[in-house]
Amino acid sequence: MIEQIFTYFTIETLYMWINLGVLPFWLILIFFPQSYLSRFFVTSIFPFIILSGVYIFILYKSFLFGYDFDGNFNLYLGLNELSRLFEDSLYLMIFWTHFIAINLFVGGWIVKDSQKFSINKILLSIPLIITYLIGPLGIFIYWIIRIFYAKRINLYE
Repeated sequence: MIEQIFTYFTIETLYMWINLGVLPFWLILIFFPQSYLSRFFVTSIFPFIILSGVYIFILYKSFLFGYDFDGNFNLYLGLNELSRLFEDSLYLMIFWTHFIAINLFVGGWIVKDSQKFSINKILLSIPLIITYLIGPLGIFIYWIIRIFYAKRINLYE
């Protein structure tokens, strides 16, 4: 049975499932941010357990294919080395899973933080969509919105 799972989940299939699998979490965050469903499924540890399993599976597959994990440290040597790393589909999937998990975590944090200040959920959907697509820009837009609701600027909270 494990061999069937291993042969079914190629890198392309895994990429498709990660992208489709994260969409329900984002839709719940955007349309139902204050619901029990959001609190139980999205802003809890649940999606990160799933994404961690995917991450471990990709690392396992990389290990079996003889991936050079020490070569990952070359990304700090320059842009050319980073671009060489992105030519490997296994490294690209590790990066993509990492990116998806961090964006989802930040989206969950935005929803939890917005509940402290009772930010309008329609207004909240704008930084959530931008966080899904562009990550740091969405956090910045949320921070601007938060300043008006909190009526103060706090850089360390």
